Amino acid sequence: MAARRIPRRYRAVDEHFVAGNRVELLRDGREAYPSMLAAIAGANEQILLEMYWFDSDKAGRRFAEALAEAAARGVETALLYDAVGSIGVDESMFDELRKAGVKVAQFGPIAPWRRRFRLDRLTRRDHRKVLVVDGEIGFTGGINVANAWLSVEDGGGGWRDDMVRVEGPVVRGLIRGMLSAWRHAGGEPIGRTRPSHHGHAQPGSQLARVIGEGYSKVRHEITRAYVHQLYHAKKTAWIRNAYFVPDPSVTRALTRACDRGVDVRVLVPAETDVEIVRHASRATWARLLRHGVRIYEYDGAILHAKSAVIDGRWSTIGTFNLDYLSLRWLLEVNLCVLDDDFGSTMQRSFLYDLEQSREVDARAHRFRPLGDRLLEWLLYRFRKLL
Repeated sequence: MAARRIPRRYRAVDEHFVAGNRVELLRDGREAYPSMLAAIAGANEQILLEMYWFDSDKAGRRFAEALAEAAARGVETALLYDAVGSIGVDESMFDELRKAGVKVAQFGPIAPWRRRFRLDRLTRRDHRKVLVVDGEIGFTGGINVANAWLSVEDGGGGWRDDMVRVEGPVVRGLIRGMLSAWRHAGGEPIGRTRPSHHGHAQPGSQLARVIGEGYSKVRHEITRAYVHQLYHAKKTAWIRNAYFVPDPSVTRALTRACDRGVDVRVLVPAETDVEIVRHASRATWARLLRHGVRIYEYDGAILHAKSAVIDGRWSTIGTFNLDYLSLRWLLEVNLCVLDDDFGSTMQRSFLYDLEQSREVDARAHRFRPLGDRLLEWLLYRFRKLL
């Protein structure tokens, strides 16, 4: 695409990819939970767990038990959970973890009686999902610790989501983000673990990078990477997003990609846990459909994934939604991978999900009921609060 048509801030993005990593895609809690629990069980020195939603249900108790067992065998274990994301949790579970030797911190307590409490802090949440074991093995993606991600056979909701397991030097990026939020939450001091593979052969050959939406120094980092890749896409741009309410810069990048012949597809949930966001999302579809963006609604369980693959080479998996909250308020993290083989894996996974989805018909969407259109228009105007 001609450089003059690309907004200046998206023309060149220094992505700082790190070599020597091995990245594995994990679909749903069915694959992610066993891998995460196995890593915790095999920890020798340190476990860092950062979760937006850490419930006290069946899934939460499994992880709590695994953390307590690790602490009992002398592994430094730290858990950071978000006060709003984990609202309604049985706090006695965290008290039990503290007694077991786990360092526990709460991000953004809802405490209006505190002297320095401000209402605007209610919107500054830690939306990340990160696990790092011994400084060597990392996990991130959209999966929280709650029954919603357990398989249906295991008594859970079977939500559709993506997680990645990664080994290699890029794991240090996950550690830095977690420790920054930990210090912000006032957690106890945590020791520094040096990976045993430091200075030796690397676990893999993939290029990867950790990017985040954190505090002022790294605001808009994920958005810049997304939009930069969309403006430079040549063949395909396939996106899964649970809460898809794109701002004008993202919408423009998607439509311009379509205008120059890129196959742009967006997969969103047909059923969601936040109904008002679904209505706000539909307010943006008309323009996208006119330009040829293909939109699909996932008909299986609730789709909660936040991932994308562009040109079968650049992939991203993480916690970032294409909405105002992720852009402006939430602490987020994504792993980007620059690798053809992993890109092919991501494409196959996307196509598999399309088999359980239905494509939105542009004409049917155009002539949907007036009441629906008015509701969508109204909720989109309040998207900054959703």
